[in-house]
Amino acid sequence: MNDDPRAPHFLLVHGAWHGSWCWRELQDLLTERGRTCHTVDLPSVIPAGAEGRLPGLLDDARVVREAIDAVEAPVVVVGHSYGGAPVTQAAVGAANVAHLVYVSAFALDEGESLMTCFGGEQPDLSTVEGVIPVRENPETTLYNDVPHDKRDAALARLLPQSALSFAEPVNRAAWQVLPSSYVFCDDDQSLPPAYQEPFARRTGTTYHLPSGHTPLLSMPDKLADLLVQIAQSV
Repeated sequence: MNDDPRAPHFLLVHGAWHGSWCWRELQDLLTERGRTCHTVDLPSVIPAGAEGRLPGLLDDARVVREAIDAVEAPVVVVGHSYGGAPVTQAAVGAANVAHLVYVSAFALDEGESLMTCFGGEQPDLSTVEGVIPVRENPETTLYNDVPHDKRDAALARLLPQSALSFAEPVNRAAWQVLPSSYVFCDDDQSLPPAYQEPFARRTGTTYHLPSGHTPLLSMPDKLADLLVQIAQSV
């Protein structure tokens, strides 16, 4: 156990359709390893009955930045999947961010969105509305190596994602100015390694886990050990 009060905290930022609940097991494991963890709930994950303008990526980034600023310690910011996009926007200029970790995540460049980063057309944001439903076949695309009991519990909690969060581009890129690492998920059925590669090249160091898209649920012990290893190098 690490009781060093100078050890960086972790801020864990979830991906599309999820919430802070998905980090619970990993948080407990990091706590056992002497680490302090914080999470956020991104507003672009839309609860039933939401009306009016739906939040986008920049709204998510504001929530992430507020969480960063609330940590009175150095912080390692971990973005999973879509969560890498608001982290990329939010962490620029935050004096206490010691490191960024992208876990099979979108390390977007300035002007990129999830809709354009693989060559798609940028839509007129004024026309973007509604939600993106949970992706097809999440049992295999998101949770192919997650134990069935945990998989079923997670499936029951997934919610739609605002379309604006996928359409809105970042206008700054934290990986350009902050130390960063990329964790490849080698058996990812949602963002396969070939699609992770261009994002990984933007970071300083790469690591690999033999996991599907969601190692925080499928192999939280291995992910916890890796995050502690990364934080110790900060």
